[in-house]
Amino acid sequence: MVYETYSAKETEQLGIAFAQQLQPGSICALNGDLGTGKTVFTQGVAKGLGITEPVCSPTFTILQVYEEGRMPFYHFDVYRIADPEEMEEIGYEEYFYGDGFTMVEWAERIADLMPFHYQKITICKDLEKGFDYRRITVETAGSICGGAL
Repeated sequence: MVYETYSAKETEQLGIAFAQQLQPGSICALNGDLGTGKTVFTQGVAKGLGITEPVCSPTFTILQVYEEGRMPFYHFDVYRIADPEEMEEIGYEEYFYGDGFTMVEWAERIADLMPFHYQKITICKDLEKGFDYRRITVETAGSICGGAL
């Protein structure tokens, strides 16, 4: 599915709607260049899960855990991961295969660790359509080789 938003508020609202269909154990790869709205979309997902605390990108901590919503929300930002073994040190499997929802920003950096089935969301800008325009593509991903993006 492809969605178009024309403001940060619309991108957040799409995140809220997306969260309504999530089940425990769901995992999502969130892709997009810097400044495309990944954090805004994620904040919407958190709101849709019933999380009221501030949500920000975990770029420097790699993982943020939010427990207060209708299910735990595990938010990874693996931009700074240089070696997939670093994910082992974090204990990523506990989160990927846990009882909550896992969002992984920059998931292409750890493609071999992604589970077989997950949802892939890609956010793109198109300045010709306006500064706040976003094209958000949601698709089911997976492969026999471990979920390569």
